[in-house]
Amino acid sequence: MKNKKLWITLAVIALIVIALYSSFKGTYNQIITLDEGVNVSWSQVVTDYQRRMDLIPNLVNTVKGYADFEQQTLTQVIEARANATKVELNVDNLNAASMEKIKQTQGALTSALSRLLVTVERYPELKANQNFLELQAQLEGTENRIANARRKFNEATRSYNVYIKQFPKNIYANMFGFEQKPYFEAEAGAEKAPKVEF
Repeated sequence: MKNKKLWITLAVIALIVIALYSSFKGTYNQIITLDEGVNVSWSQVVTDYQRRMDLIPNLVNTVKGYADFEQQTLTQVIEARANATKVELNVDNLNAASMEKIKQTQGALTSALSRLLVTVERYPELKANQNFLELQAQLEGTENRIANARRKFNEATRSYNVYIKQFPKNIYANMFGFEQKPYFEAEAGAEKAPKVEF
């Protein structure tokens, strides 16, 4: 009788240990999977930002060929690009402060590019330049890719953040040091379309 109670107790303890192990393992592996989803999504944002950075020098060089083109506009684009390249886009560094810095520099670059493209409207011969038209089309496509990559990043971030906040997963996430990730939020006033006047 005594041996039977001992075996039952050991069996119950073994079942509890197996259940806890399975719970820890499953939760930890799911957090890792979701975390990697955020990392992959962020790397696509970075790739698309780099694509835009690579297009800008070609665009600027094409526009520079028109002697009377406003130098101030070109200078603003070049400076905005330089500032954007200084910001570290490392996924391991993502927090609210670094995300805000990224948004500011990328927003300034987008704004400078918009001013450049608006200024181009005053130069019909430049607008007709085949090289410029191709670069403009590539830049527009890249802007769409950036918007799509940001959206996917936010979706992956949301899935991760929701998962690590749910009980009892939040306990495991805290134990293993997983923290909430920041979202890529639009700049204040971005919901309003800019006025373009010619």
